[in-house]
Amino acid sequence: MGRSPLRLTVGATLAALVIGTSATASFAGVEEVTHPTPVDGTPGHYIVVMKADPLATYEGDTKGLRRTKPDQGSQLDAQSPDSQKYIAHLENEQRKLAKAEGVTPDTTYQVTLNGFSADLSGEQVDALRASKDVLEVFPDEIRHPDAQSSTDFLGLGDDTAGAGGVWEATGGVDRAGEGVVVGVIDTGIAPGHPSFAGDKLKKKNNKKSEGQPYTDGSYVYFDKSDGTQFRSKIVQGQDWDKHDYTTKLVGGQYFSTGAAAAGYDFSSDYLSPRDGDGHGSHTASTAAGEFGVEATVEGTGLGTISGVAPAAKVAAYKACFVGPDPLVSSDDICALSDLVAAIDQAVADGVDVINYSIGGGAATSVLEPDDIAFLNAAAAGVFVSVSAGNSGPDPVTADHASPWYTTVAASTIPTWEGTVSFDGFAQAGASVSVPFGETITDPSIYAGDAAGAGAADAALCMPGTLDPAKVAGHIVVCDRGVNARAEKSQVVADAGGIGVVLVNVPGEADSLDNDFHVIPTVHLASAHREAVLAYVQGGTDRPITLTGENTTDQTTPVPQIAGFSSRGPMQADGSDVMKPDIAAPGVAILAATNSGRKDAPTFGILSGTSMAAPHVAGLGALYLGERPNASPAEIKSAMMTTAYDTVNADGSANRDPFAQGAGHVDPTRFFEPGMLYLNGVTDWLAFLEGKGLADFDGVEPIDGSDLNLASISIGTLASAQSVTRTVTSTEAGTFTASVDMPGVDVTVEPSTLSFGGPGETATYTVTFANDSAAVEQWATGSLTWSSESRAVRTPIAVFPVTADAPAETSGTGADGSTVVEIIPGVAGELPLTTAGLTPFELLTDPDNPVDGHTGDENSGDANKDVAWIVEVPEGTALSRFDLDSSDDEGSDLDLTVYRVVSADDLRYYEMWQSATVSADEQVTIPTPATGTYLVVANVYSTSGPMTWDMTYANVAADGEGGFAASPNPLPVVQGEQTAFELSWSGLTAGTRYLGVVQYGDSAVRTIVTVDTE
Repeated sequence: MGRSPLRLTVGATLAALVIGTSATASFAGVEEVTHPTPVDGTPGHYIVVMKADPLATYEGDTKGLRRTKPDQGSQLDAQSPDSQKYIAHLENEQRKLAKAEGVTPDTTYQVTLNGFSADLSGEQVDALRASKDVLEVFPDEIRHPDAQSSTDFLGLGDDTAGAGGVWEATGGVDRAGEGVVVGVIDTGIAPGHPSFAGDKLKKKNNKKSEGQPYTDGSYVYFDKSDGTQFRSKIVQGQDWDKHDYTTKLVGGQYFSTGAAAAGYDFSSDYLSPRDGDGHGSHTASTAAGEFGVEATVEGTGLGTISGVAPAAKVAAYKACFVGPDPLVSSDDICALSDLVAAIDQAVADGVDVINYSIGGGAATSVLEPDDIAFLNAAAAGVFVSVSAGNSGPDPVTADHASPWYTTVAASTIPTWEGTVSFDGFAQAGASVSVPFGETITDPSIYAGDAAGAGAADAALCMPGTLDPAKVAGHIVVCDRGVNARAEKSQVVADAGGIGVVLVNVPGEADSLDNDFHVIPTVHLASAHREAVLAYVQGGTDRPITLTGENTTDQTTPVPQIAGFSSRGPMQADGSDVMKPDIAAPGVAILAATNSGRKDAPTFGILSGTSMAAPHVAGLGALYLGERPNASPAEIKSAMMTTAYDTVNADGSANRDPFAQGAGHVDPTRFFEPGMLYLNGVTDWLAFLEGKGLADFDGVEPIDGSDLNLASISIGTLASAQSVTRTVTSTEAGTFTASVDMPGVDVTVEPSTLSFGGPGETATYTVTFANDSAAVEQWATGSLTWSSESRAVRTPIAVFPVTADAPAETSGTGADGSTVVEIIPGVAGELPLTTAGLTPFELLTDPDNPVDGHTGDENSGDANKDVAWIVEVPEGTALSRFDLDSSDDEGSDLDLTVYRVVSADDLRYYEMWQSATVSADEQVTIPTPATGTYLVVANVYSTSGPMTWDMTYANVAADGEGGFAASPNPLPVVQGEQTAFELSWSGLTAGTRYLGVVQYGDSAVRTIVTVDTE
């Protein structure tokens, strides 16, 4: 029977997710269906996403409700009568759904997401997931913040007057980002900080309010440069009132229901928009803080700081709360439901830019709830900058995989340095705690040799591990890791030490961080650890000198990608979108931090991709200040194509796109990029449809590699593959293509593009064929279009594979064969490994037996569910579950499979679901984990008498029918189509079988179905 996915309109951006994975096993009947709960997560609190379009992408397909989706180049007006009418409609639909299931929502979403969050019972989750009005029910998640001046380094202008750079070229610091609102979703903001200094808000008719934000006592209003209005509610809260809003800080709201549902008690933070952590104030001031603010940390004057877009307005949306221990982030909380509520409100208020320095680990999907919300935010015209994460330098660690926002890696800039020196050795490292120009010379000892009695982990300078008798009067060498860096120096000081050399450990994080230590400390890279330890441990009390500046003759190369910065490639829904997109300063960034109402303002030096993302957010605001109607894709493209290579530690060029994306952002060039790669909602929907994640009426699917991005990524390359790009000119000129990609043959057609002026478009095709690049490894390079005055560069990554083979093939008969055609990506002999054939087994329902079938229209409990426990044995190559109805036109069945803890403990580790409007569903799981699985079939609707079958098969290495491939190994020529034969004999008549063919040692497989009926 055929499967047809849910059909939606062009405007629908919350498409049905058909998760096509599976499992198989032996089984026993389950008397009563108990909905599983996740093993990890926040049990009971969920985000319910409904299928109808949110405000940002509503096309007007409901009678009596006009379209609210903004036109190309326009921003959403959430306050218009049509918008308010549609919001009221969504609220009513949400109320009806919640009431029908006995749910009490704690937060509702209408602008970038249509849905609500709530505490749900297992039965309510079951019922909502089965509802045809619901896209998905997501368990709420807990996420965490990711953490010479950077503005001077970026070429924006000098620190004294803002002269000599991009600020001056765009009218000066007073106009840099003028008319733009930057929304910061984070830990809140310090309203009295000089980085957010503004005038008292006036009424609209006050002559002093002309061109400035104003208030009516309930809302703050700001007429923006794009012709739309920002409007944000004034809220009250702990140490927060209406006087905290100014002409600079035009928005401040907080979202806490998800945190409360997770058990957070708010005792260590403010229940208000006020920042109790410092992270939010830091990111906000980096993006759009005032110009020329004097910064002092621990009594040390560090010069002035400025935001990237100092004339932009700031709106803070607090959705993260700090835990009681300031040295760790594990007790901080950013509930996903609160984050989505903050996104929804920011877009409703009318922000132009959102900074999102929040992470959830390596991305596994492009359609998490916040991804969906950001898709609609981008559709509403909002530029979104997100942090890549701090899990580097390992590959496949980057967060935020979706193409509609800009994912930012962290880089270094010239920073405060100190020098560690001893006989024959002098190396610079990070330091702000050794007084500038001063030196400290004292005997040294390695912390691992200074352990107290019975102490473990002394080398890490953990609390209570050092012997004061050994440490007193010494400079102590501490290994980085486990506990906070600043805590290590405190431990040394408590034991009587007078200085620290903090060394990174090879193979672990290798960033250098300007922490404020209680005693003089210099932080060195891992490359120097061996030499330092050899010297210190080579004798007793050997002297070391710490100097408060770089006294070596070596200048530290910058910008380098930080060791902690998360890397690509992305494996979320394939690898056809390259991430990160861009790199920006994120190491040792000095900016505003938190303070109480009556406290003096504070500043801090923080590192993280959290610090990199607001630089890009600020640059987005700077761009919009000059071009108010620029689309998010235009801004992203302009940044990417004008970026330059970062450097390695030895100063050589770093061309790794999975570390730096397109390269380091360069605001001195991004206003004149030469060409733009534009894309919008329709393109993103075509991308999702091509990935099999959704199906939209009026949208043709595209291969993920053909999404019109300023980067090219091909996740599977076996033979020649072509991708297409369309560029829009920003000036007249002729551009010629050149490619740098070792091991891959690349052809660009046409190789020359000519434009008579700005706004013209041209399309080109790039064809890739593997020449000598290793298979099952990424090959990277770049394509550059050059004119007399511009160089427009696009990073490239392709993944040559062993073979391009069909995902599925089939055959018939108890004895038979079928031919499989493939295109090999290698030459020589290709081994073919077969598994199976394994017969499908029919699951039966003891509560409603149906002869020869699993069930009929009468099957199921009160929720129309029938469930089985199945066991997947060790060594299973593939599991598949098939749910097949006899009535394709009049019935609708749904299928969900869970890998659970045990038959008696139905908490689950993983879930797969196929729940379309069609009669038939299927779930397939390659190489499933051994264990217990719960299979739930839901008889959602029927129109008359019918039967249905629930079958499964676990493919084992040894099967039936002498299943074999011939010839094996298969002689192959790279890129040339060839074929082999699969054969079987002696199968049981009237049975369906499942098998798998694997190509070499690769992950490429073909699933084989044989029907002997």
